[in-house]
Amino acid sequence: MKEAIVVGGGFSGAVIARELAEQGIKVLLLEKRDHIGGNAYDRYNSVGILTHLYGPHVFHTKRKHVFDYLSQFTQWREYEHRVVANVQGLLLPLPFNETSFEAVFGVDWTMGIVEKLRHTYGNTTTILELQKSKDSQFKQVAEYIYEHIFYHYTKKQWGLRPEELDSSITARVPISLSRDDRYFQDEYQCMPRLGYTELFNCMLDHPYISLELRVDGAQRIHIDKGALYFDNKPCRLPVVYTGAIDELFRFCYGQLPYRGVSLEFENISTEYFQSTGTVNYTMEEPFTRITEFKYLTGQNIPHITTIAREFSYAYRRGSEGEASYPIIREENWEIYQKYRLLADSCPNLYMLGRLAQYQYLNMDDVVDAALALGKELLAV
Repeated sequence: MKEAIVVGGGFSGAVIARELAEQGIKVLLLEKRDHIGGNAYDRYNSVGILTHLYGPHVFHTKRKHVFDYLSQFTQWREYEHRVVANVQGLLLPLPFNETSFEAVFGVDWTMGIVEKLRHTYGNTTTILELQKSKDSQFKQVAEYIYEHIFYHYTKKQWGLRPEELDSSITARVPISLSRDDRYFQDEYQCMPRLGYTELFNCMLDHPYISLELRVDGAQRIHIDKGALYFDNKPCRLPVVYTGAIDELFRFCYGQLPYRGVSLEFENISTEYFQSTGTVNYTMEEPFTRITEFKYLTGQNIPHITTIAREFSYAYRRGSEGEASYPIIREENWEIYQKYRLLADSCPNLYMLGRLAQYQYLNMDDVVDAALALGKELLAV
């Protein structure tokens, strides 16, 4: 193998491109947007604040090898993300924890119920586990969290009730039985000191990587009876595809559903707008959350701050915006498996990333998967 094609310039595509290039393989990297970085792309706005154009991205991982790998391309700023839920003006730490219990149920009642929960579940549990319990106090807790934290937010985020989603999605909402108010518990929590775009610039700065922007790689690939064609010519080079799998196969089994995200940015003449980086609005507000970027970037810019209100919507092909979240449900997964069979029939085509694998993957998940695929390709 002396050449390869990679479609998509987000984390998946950038990591696999760099890994192949490091071994002397010339990589053509195609990105349909006018920038690299995928949905992790960030840039400075008119008042000098580094903003995430597709929603907040906070790096966290338990995987040391992923952290060490990315550390080649960035210095880090220590940052522990904290999130609160605004429940009709009451601010509750998320994940729902012992401090949240006290704010809702009072100190005395909390002491007994938290100890009882720890004895039953350990240091963490989920709303789904509490809903299954026959204990009346556990059910009382579950009812409050479900109604005030979980239900309305989930409907706004996914356009579905929690019960209509795969358990892999709903299980991402834990209940913490401690006072640790960090949103993530991973060992490595930080932000690229100069931002994600600069991290990608460093990663793709390699003489064996040729980058083309504003190029729709999916339209240049065609699969026919297990054979891959690139620009209408037979192609035996390895092709790593990180875009939406249904788009690659011209929607022959129909469109897979995704959620999109739109952000409403606002510069406000104040030092800080809210008490923490992200505030989730878990009731009837039209937006899901507000992010204040100075918390994430650590920038010391006085008398001005930038926030973004985040709205979720049903993404449709051909509309503005980007597909952000695969909607994991049984019927959608069945459609995906049909597309996956078509992809697997082509021996030199590799699916990688959230959209290609139709999974809700974190940044460290896709970096880990890209590193593993790199080893696989180089071993061939």
